[in-house]
Amino acid sequence: MTPPQRHKQIPFGFAEWFRAGEYERVERALDGMVEAGAKYLRTHLSWAEYHTPQGKSWYDWLLPTLSAKLELLPCIHYTPPSISRTGTSAGPPERLRDYADFVDLMLTRYGSNFEAIELWNEPNNLLDWDWREDPEWVLYSEMMIDAANWAGERGWKTVLGGPAPFDANWLQLIGERGVLQYMSAVGLHGFPGTWDSEKATWRGWGAQIAEMRKILARFNPETEVWITEAGFSTWRHEEVEQARQFLSALDAPADRLYWYGWQDIDPRISVQEGLRFDKRHYHMGVTGVDGRPKLLRRLLAEGGPEQVQEVVDISAPNLAKPASAMVVVGGAGFVGSNLTDSFLADGFDVIVLDNLSRPGVEKNLLWLKERYPDQLHPVECDIRDEWCLKEVMGDAECVVHLAAQVAVTTSLQDPTEDFQVNALGTLNVLEAVRSTGRRVPTLFASTNKVYGGLEDLAVRSENGRCRPTDEVIAARGVDESRHLDFCTPYGCSKGAADQYVLDYAKSYGLPTGVLRMSCIYGPRQFGTEDQGWVAHFLIKAMRGEPITIFGDGKQVRDILHVSDAVAAYRKLLPRLDRLNGRAFNLGGGPANAVSLLQVLQEIERLVGHDVPVEFAEWRSGDQPYFVANTAALQNVIGWRPAIGWRDGLKDLHGWLQGRPGSAGARAVSNRQTSEEEWRALV
Repeated sequence: MTPPQRHKQIPFGFAEWFRAGEYERVERALDGMVEAGAKYLRTHLSWAEYHTPQGKSWYDWLLPTLSAKLELLPCIHYTPPSISRTGTSAGPPERLRDYADFVDLMLTRYGSNFEAIELWNEPNNLLDWDWREDPEWVLYSEMMIDAANWAGERGWKTVLGGPAPFDANWLQLIGERGVLQYMSAVGLHGFPGTWDSEKATWRGWGAQIAEMRKILARFNPETEVWITEAGFSTWRHEEVEQARQFLSALDAPADRLYWYGWQDIDPRISVQEGLRFDKRHYHMGVTGVDGRPKLLRRLLAEGGPEQVQEVVDISAPNLAKPASAMVVVGGAGFVGSNLTDSFLADGFDVIVLDNLSRPGVEKNLLWLKERYPDQLHPVECDIRDEWCLKEVMGDAECVVHLAAQVAVTTSLQDPTEDFQVNALGTLNVLEAVRSTGRRVPTLFASTNKVYGGLEDLAVRSENGRCRPTDEVIAARGVDESRHLDFCTPYGCSKGAADQYVLDYAKSYGLPTGVLRMSCIYGPRQFGTEDQGWVAHFLIKAMRGEPITIFGDGKQVRDILHVSDAVAAYRKLLPRLDRLNGRAFNLGGGPANAVSLLQVLQEIERLVGHDVPVEFAEWRSGDQPYFVANTAALQNVIGWRPAIGWRDGLKDLHGWLQGRPGSAGARAVSNRQTSEEEWRALV
C-alpha cells in the first residue's frame, strides 16, 4: 500500500469560548486539548462581560488557568451596552478611547498570562460590530489604532480580528485607514463546506491567504497571517469530513491555526440571535455536548495530525473499480470488520459504509485496507444521510446492515438520537435498497432485546447461575415464537427496525432477513461497559483494573465467537431469496450458556491473577437469562457454533495480546460461501 503524502504542519490550537461559571468544563477541555497536541488556545475576553457582577472574579480565575497549560490569545471585544452608541454590545463606544483604556486595564491585570492580544472579533459581522453606525470604518479604525498603538508600546503583540467571510476590499480599506501598520498579525476565518455564504467567495486557503499577503505587503510586510477560526460542522454527522477539513486548514500557508471549536454548544444555551436557529452552529466542536470525543479529537490524541491523515486517506471513496460489490453497512465495526474480512478473503469487492463514530473502528478500517487495498472501498457515510445511502446502493450486489447505536444506557440518555440511528437509519437503508429497483438481498443485525426483559420467565439460582424453571427453555433456549416485548428505547428502536426489515419482504418483495443476535465476542472488538461486555471484562482484567457487574453476576448469556456469527451471515445471505421475510435467533446456544461470574472465573485463569469486582444495581432491560434457541437457523442453513466459549475466550485473549487467533477462527468448513457458490445461489 502506498503511504499517504505527508503535509507541512503549522502549529495549531483551538478557539473556544467559555461562559462564566464553567469551571469544570474548562478543566476538562484543557486536559483534552493538551492530550490532542494543541499548543494554542484562543478565547474571548468580553469587555461587556467583565463589567458584570461576576466578570472580574471569573476572568481572574479563567485566564491564569488557561495560560498555565496553553499559549493564550485573548480576543477582547463586545462593548458594554451602557456605553455603546446603539445600546448593544455590537455598537461602537460613545468614547472610542474607552476601548484602549480597557485593553490597558487587561494588560495590567492579566498581561503576564499572554504575549499577544486580539482586537475585536469578526468586525464585518453585524453581530460583533454594527458597521451601519460606521459605514466608512472611521470609528473602528480610530478605536483599533488607539488600542494597538498602546498595547505595542507596552510590549504586547496585537492581532487584528479576522473578517468573516473574508473580504479583501475591507482589508484594503483598513490598511488605507492606517490600522495594519500597528498589527503583528491579521486573523482569517473560514468554514468551507459548512456555511453557504462562503460559496461565492471561498477559493481555498491558499488563494485567500495569497490575496491577504498581497494587501499586507503594501502596508506592513512583516505582518503574519493567523487562521484564528477554521472549522466544520458535523450537524450531518460527517466526522471524517471534519477531519479532512482540519488537515486542509493545517496545510494552509499561514503562521498558525486555531480550530473552532473544542465542544459542541448545548442547544439549551442562548446564543446570538442570528445563529439561534442554525443547526450547523451547534455542532462545530471536536467533542460532543455529552463529552464524547469525535473522530478528529480521538485521532489527534492517538497519533496527532499524522494519524488524522492516515484515516482520512483510507476513508476516501474508491468506487471506480467494481461494477458490483457486497455492501457492509457498519463494516468498520466489530462484527462488520470480521464479516468484511471474510468476504475480502474470498475475493469479493466490498463497500464498507461507516461513519467511524465508534472509538477504535478506524483501526479496523486501516487493518482491512492494509490487507486488501484493491478490493476494499470505504465510504464515510452516516445512515441518517439518505442521499449518500442511495448513491452507494446503486450497484450493491447484497447488503448486510450492522450499523447501530448499540448501548441500552445511551438510548436511555438520548432516546431521540437512538431512534434516529436505529429506526430511521434502518428505514433509510431499506429505502436506498428499494430505490435500486432490484431484488438486492438485505440482511439485518437485530438483537435479543426485542424479546424484552423476559420478566415472565421464571428463574431460580442453581450452581451460581440463573436457570429457567421451564425445562424446555432450560434445555433448548428461547426460540423465535417468543412474543416481542420491546423495552428501553434501544429495544424499541431495534425492534421497530427489525419489523420494518421483515415487512419490506411482504410489502415490496425484497429478499430480506433478520438475525437476532445474542452476545457476540472475539477479535477486533473494543468492548465498553455498555456494549461488548466479554471483551470489556477481558481488557479490564488484563490491565489489572476493577470490573463493575450490574446485578449479581448470575445472569446467563449464550456467548458466540464472532467467526461463528460470520459463518451464519455468510450461509444465510445467499439464501434470502428463498428464506426472505424471516427472523432467526443467533447465539451460542445452551452449549455456550454462561453466567457473568463463570466468564470472570475463566478470565482470571487466562490472565493468571484475581480480578477485583464491584457490584452495582441492575440496569433497565437487563435480562436475568437469555439463551438463544438456534434450531430454526440450524435447520435451514446447516449452521451451528463451532467454537466453544472457553476456546473463544482464549482466542480473544490471544488477539488482545497481539497474537494470532488460536481457536480455529477461520474454520472454513463452517464459514465460507465461495464466490462460485454465491453466484450459483443468487
